[in-house]
Amino acid sequence: MSGTADEEVLARSFEEHRGQLRSVAYRMLGSVPEAEDAVQETWLKLTRTDTGAIRNLGAWLTTVTGRVCLDLLRARNARREEPIDDTFVPDPLIRPLTPTDPEQEAVRADSVGLALLVVLEALQPDERLAFVLHDLFAVPFDDIAPIVERSAAATRQLVSRARRRVQGATPSAEADLARQKRVLDAFLAASRGGDFEALVAVLHPDVVLRVDSGALVRGAAASKVVHGARTVAAQALTFAQYAGTARLVLVNGSVGVANAPEGGPRSVMGVVVAGGRITHLYILADPERLGHLDLAAAREG
Repeated sequence: MSGTADEEVLARSFEEHRGQLRSVAYRMLGSVPEAEDAVQETWLKLTRTDTGAIRNLGAWLTTVTGRVCLDLLRARNARREEPIDDTFVPDPLIRPLTPTDPEQEAVRADSVGLALLVVLEALQPDERLAFVLHDLFAVPFDDIAPIVERSAAATRQLVSRARRRVQGATPSAEADLARQKRVLDAFLAASRGGDFEALVAVLHPDVVLRVDSGALVRGAAASKVVHGARTVAAQALTFAQYAGTARLVLVNGSVGVANAPEGGPRSVMGVVVAGGRITHLYILADPERLGHLDLAAAREG
């Protein structure tokens, strides 16, 4: 077989794994463009490798992607002069809120919520890699150990420590989309109607709102963390004029809100619903980062 034919076979094999690799990278990095860059770097490493020595291509690609992401996380941490800001919101994944076919439903079921991604941001790079690869993608400890330069036993302890932190910090959530939708419908109706008490009623008393508008936005729309139902309701009414162009979408597999009028994207909001009320809201309103996202679902219907 010619070199060109070999390259085509290798490229097809890589494409079969691209979705999995993108999922690994996104969970590691919380950034859509960085995840794409990591997958592309994995492809370049594959083209420079003797593939005849690779026994399991999928496993090899997954661990290489993990290693690339670990390097990116370590570099990211080294550049930071301060710990990550409490207002940071990871890149959301937006899909239409429509009846799904089995393949789309499988994607939804495999989604990782914004709340979990926020918690993962608080982990050290080695902890995040070990937890993501083992607990989310079932990569054996023996395969993770060389990446984090630990023994398999030490890697097991690393995952265990990360798991405790994740479980202790990730809020419980309603899984049923229909129940989520009823709560979000009520939230939008109250926002559009300027009904303060109706907004308070749909929010948990200890609700937390996290807004990430980027470093350049100032004033009332700047990044912030807001606590409490009445304070969050007041914040929602401040921007009630934008509720008219907002629509329900799937945000990381759960019902959320996207505001992307023809004039340009304004925000994407993911929420956590529990007990019939909203307990957490995560709003990305950074114009630069929104520009990198696929917001087509926000304009459908």
